[in-house]
Amino acid sequence: MHDLDVLLTPEAAAKLARRGYQLDITGLGALRDQRKSLRRQADELRTEVRALGKAGKDAVDKQAHAEHARAVKEQVRQAEAELDALEARLREELLGIPNLPSDAAPEGLHESDYQVVRVVGEPPVFDPADYPDGPKDHVTLGEKLGVLDLGRATKLSGPRFSVLKGLGARLERALATFFLDLHTKEQGYEEFSVPLIVTAETLTGSGQLPKFEGDLFRVSGEEARYLIPTAEVPLVNYYSGEFLSADQLPLAVASHSNCFRSEAGSYGKDTRGILRQHQFSKVELVRVVLPEEAAAQQELMLGHAERCLKELGLHYRVIDLPAGDLGFTAERTFDIEAWIPSQGLYREISSVSSCADFQSRRNGLRVKGKDGERIWPATLNGSALPIGRTIIAILEQFQQPDGSVIVPEALRDFVGADVLRP
Repeated sequence: MHDLDVLLTPEAAAKLARRGYQLDITGLGALRDQRKSLRRQADELRTEVRALGKAGKDAVDKQAHAEHARAVKEQVRQAEAELDALEARLREELLGIPNLPSDAAPEGLHESDYQVVRVVGEPPVFDPADYPDGPKDHVTLGEKLGVLDLGRATKLSGPRFSVLKGLGARLERALATFFLDLHTKEQGYEEFSVPLIVTAETLTGSGQLPKFEGDLFRVSGEEARYLIPTAEVPLVNYYSGEFLSADQLPLAVASHSNCFRSEAGSYGKDTRGILRQHQFSKVELVRVVLPEEAAAQQELMLGHAERCLKELGLHYRVIDLPAGDLGFTAERTFDIEAWIPSQGLYREISSVSSCADFQSRRNGLRVKGKDGERIWPATLNGSALPIGRTIIAILEQFQQPDGSVIVPEALRDFVGADVLRP
């Protein structure tokens, strides 16, 4: 959501153009002016109603006076109905406009216009003598190890689902525990266990609705409820409609949850394996901070997410997304991409985004500043990390010629094994 006065400026239109969005300033301005006119009309009519009420006892023709008062009250009702309809239309328009990109976000309208911030570690080397067909992918490795079953998962639920079993299931549990322990014991996050079903209002507050309903799984029933696509949704709305004190900030919360996405726009993409699933689990981080601290807090959160990969010894890089590739709610996003040897590519394993006050304006979260002023706080979110994609990186980067996989040292006590063997 936006401050309409800020949005209706050439500067805001120019910022949105950086992300490929053409703002209809004329149309929005006309709606704003119409709202002002209707508010003024309704206020004048209410004033007239009050005056007529006071003058009624002195009216010469009380019947005529009463009829006139009733007519004016009807005009008030009609004006208020028109105003409510216009407010709803204006709100619908504003809810569909993406966040303004930060000036610091790189220029570019295409995914390929990113800037590499840093590369950490070296990609593993696979000797052609040991890997004549190149490094194996995570599906081949997982099935040979007996830790991944996609065939029966499809039988149970359809495509884009998976079953992890044995040491695979233990690895999944180990990663969630390891990540949460790192975030809560060393990085200061409070752990939350959140609902997996939320209301339409909650999803509107975080920015998924109304624009991206097609990406969600809706629960059957009279009331509109949905499975969460990420724990960010309940976490960022936890204090919705509330006033917090500036002394309470920054807030830092973490949650491990299952997530559900229809992947409606990804038909034919990443159909093999567990890279893109309808159901997956991840650890999500959310921070609520003062607006002027957002940039520094985003760097801090990025470091927290990177720490997960460093502790596991995974090779990765960090990229700064261009304005045209930012998510709907983000003003700036850093992606962490893990190296996937079988593809010879870096693939996203985490996104760390600053949303400025975009989400707090939508969900009504405000902060009372030290001088008593009311502030819309900034919200930040980051994956740290998705469990399935981390498993892909571990299986592929740490594979051995005999098909076994070295378990990262940081996980061995959790998993109860040093090596996954066929």
